[in-house]
Amino acid sequence: MTDPRYTKLARLLVEYSTKIQPGDVVLLEMTDVPDEFSVELLRAVRSAGGTPLIEVRHTRITREILRGTDEQHAGLLRTLEMQRMKRVQAYIAVRGSANANEASDIPPERLRLYSKTLRPVIDHRVKKTRWCVLRWPTPSMAQAAGMSTEAFETLYFDVCTMDYPKMAKAMEPLTRRMERADRVQIKGPGTDLSFSIKDIGAKMCQGDRNIPDGEVFSCPVRDSIEGTIQFNTPTLYAGTRFDNVRLVFRAGKVVEATSSNTKRLNEILDTDPGARYTGEFSLGFNPHILNPMCDILFDEKIAGSLHLTPGQAYEECDNGNRSAVHWDMVLIQRPEWGGGEVWFDGELIRRDGEFLPSDLRGLNLNRLK
Repeated sequence: MTDPRYTKLARLLVEYSTKIQPGDVVLLEMTDVPDEFSVELLRAVRSAGGTPLIEVRHTRITREILRGTDEQHAGLLRTLEMQRMKRVQAYIAVRGSANANEASDIPPERLRLYSKTLRPVIDHRVKKTRWCVLRWPTPSMAQAAGMSTEAFETLYFDVCTMDYPKMAKAMEPLTRRMERADRVQIKGPGTDLSFSIKDIGAKMCQGDRNIPDGEVFSCPVRDSIEGTIQFNTPTLYAGTRFDNVRLVFRAGKVVEATSSNTKRLNEILDTDPGARYTGEFSLGFNPHILNPMCDILFDEKIAGSLHLTPGQAYEECDNGNRSAVHWDMVLIQRPEWGGGEVWFDGELIRRDGEFLPSDLRGLNLNRLK
């Protein structure tokens, strides 16, 4: 018997997140996902009048592919995947893995080569298709969240099938404020950072690109960031975990970077010139996500959090920075995490994770849940 939560999630992805229409060709990339859910997603696409293309992947096989990649191999993959991506109107990726560190022993130079070579495929998908990406719940994710497998699965489906239209309406005032703002200040333990988002714009993330969702993002003017930020959540990049990441900025550039693995952190930031500049600033407020689990699709939406992103900027809020890296680093500002403040043009917008202006209070924990 099919889990009814599978059917509900599949319909949300097809009908709300990607808005599949009759005649759409939809690419489904399923990595370590139960066949039962893949079947439900196929059926949902067909019910909406779309034509599904499906690729089933496994992280252990992907690891071996990447361990042996070279310029010829990565270039061939780029050609083939770009041809396919140009034929579809929508893309849904569901990614599960029993081991979040599966890529940790892939040589860094191979990862850099692969990322740089395949980046145009990702750019085309982001700019030219209706897309949605999400993780699949696994025991390793439950362990990272400090929860039993069953309790985490319940949380996962609650988060992924929540009332996103209600959240979207509450996001609108924050989006307008970010569109008008110039100077942003972030304050907290070990953190005193300022930058401009003038004329960059703002974008609501309301469940139509990532699931789970719940953030509004903009982007610092490329050369405007000054100061220091101390992140208080673990972050995973290319299979390696980093704790206590601290970045110091001068004229927009990361001039000092330390963490639990300072050497590897700086190797990633040296991938290309753009990796030491930023491509995103965002405020997160999903009421169901309270603690980090080293999974960025969840962690960047944590209630009372913000994230700052070394690397590539999105076209929707573009400061011109280009990089093969896009690394969201999360700072939680709720009291139990040390607190903190966010200011727009001299006005205190959020203190200790709670929005203060009356038009933004609909995004607070007690209003969204």
